[in-house]
Formats: sequence, structure tokens, C-alpha cells
Amino acid sequence: MKQEIDFIKFSPTQNMTILVKTVHAAEQYSHIATRLMSYDNVYAEQVGFIEPTTRPEAAAHLQMAGGEFCGNACMALAAHLATEAGLAQQDCVDIALDVSGTDQLIMCHVKKQQNEYNCQVTMPVPRQIEQRTIRYEGMELDLVIIRYAEFIHIVIEVDDFDDIMKKRAQTLARLLGLTLGDKLIGILLYQSHSAEMAPLIYVSELDSLIWERGCGSGTASVGAYLAWSQQREITQYIKQPGGAIKVIADWNGTELGGITIEGSVGIVAQGKAYIDAPMEWSGVNA
Repeated sequence: MKQEIDFIKFSPTQNMTILVKTVHAAEQYSHIATRLMSYDNVYAEQVGFIEPTTRPEAAAHLQMAGGEFCGNACMALAAHLATEAGLAQQDCVDIALDVSGTDQLIMCHVKKQQNEYNCQVTMPVPRQIEQRTIRYEGMELDLVIIRYAEFIHIVIEVDDFDDIMKKRAQTLARLLGLTLGDKLIGILLYQSHSAEMAPLIYVSELDSLIWERGCGSGTASVGAYLAWSQQREITQYIKQPGGAIKVIADWNGTELGGITIEGSVGIVAQGKAYIDAPMEWSGVNA
């Protein structure tokens, strides 16, 4: 039995993102996302579901498949809503979103530029930032742990993105995902001399471990780390494999203020996907 899925595919800094328009039961999200993300289907790095919101000030609710928060998916949904509203070239619109993984309302400022949308997005502010040195795989590793309500990012400063460090990051992400119980673990390898980041994202609900081409929430976390460590406001373009994302992290003298990221989003595909439905969806016990 095949199930039909209405989808839109976006490229926010090449962090390929699928948003599902059709209505599905929440317990189906994980299976749908896993199939859509696979190489033999639509193929992407993450999947979100567009839902109605109960918050009157928000235009829509974005529910990521693993219950995580995703800044790039917020940009994608804002671009979609701007398209639906018929936003003209060089015009701007402000869109508020209700998003999984955070209680904060996410504000998006969208401007249409040729075939893309420039999006500025307010991001969740970390609850805590702390630095630790751990003994891991026979070496001392300096970590900066950035805690949010339902996810954790870890910034590790490196000299280069070598395969050994990447393999250590993958092992660490899975280990933390199993032990901490957070919906998302991000390991952000960061080169300070070149302002480059290699973001690894692990979503435990999907058992999805991906080196992303671009990461909006990871960019925000690196900006938060830089503001915290330097005790000042930060405006920085963070280079990533898919391009650069701008972050502005405010510092009010004693702690972090607001965090905003800015990037471009392209709509690359729209249509129907077909996936195999588990037997229990059709009322047959597996």
C-alpha cells in the first residue's frame, strides 16, 4: 500500500529541507520523514510538518519530525507562507511562527529577491553556556556546552576538519543522544581563524546522524558562544559547506540578549511523494 504525501522541498544554505503539507497522525511522522529523507525518495536532511497553530499571533505551527527545533526549517516555512501570500519582488513581510522544540514565538522577516527569499529569524536564547574539559578516546577535549529547553549544542574548536575528529564527533553525538535524552544533539566543529563550521546533527527520534551543509540553529549557537566568550556583541558570517549564514548575538553587559540569523532560501521542488505505509496504518496488525 502506497501513501501519497504533498511536499515542498527547500534549500536554505543547501540544508535540504522538506515540509509536508498533507495532514497525518503524529505517530506517522517518524516513518514519513525517514522515507522522504532517503536517497531513493525525495532526499533531504530534515523533514517538518506544517500544522495549524493554537496561538493567535502565529501564522502556522512547524512540527519537526523528531520534535526538534530547526532554524533553517523556520526560514523555509516563512518563505512558503510568503509565496502563498503572493509577496512581490523586493517586498518584505513579517511572519510569526509557532515551532517545535521551543516555547518562544519565532519571528521571521522575509524579503523576496529574484528567485530566492532572504530571511531574518529570531532564535531561541540558550538557557546555559558552560565550558568543560573531558577525557574522551584517550585525549583531552575542550567542549563548550550550550543548553536549550529541548536540545543541546556542543562547540568544539578545531584546527581543521579531519576525518579522525569527525569520527569522534559522530561517536560522541550518538553517546550523548542515548544518555541525555534530549531531542537533538548538535556537535559543532568550529575553526575560529576562518569562521568556518562543520555541523553534525543527531536527532534521536529518527536515529538521524547528518553532517549538514548548513545549520541555522548551529550558527546561532556559535554566535552565542562567541558573544559569551568575548563578552561583547557579535556580528559574524559563519561559513559552512553550503554557504555562509549571518548571526547577530547581542550582549547586554552580563548575559546574552537576542540572537538573530540571516540567510537565503530557495524553493527547489514541489509535488507528491509516494511511500510504503506500515501495515498498521491500514488497520492490519503487524
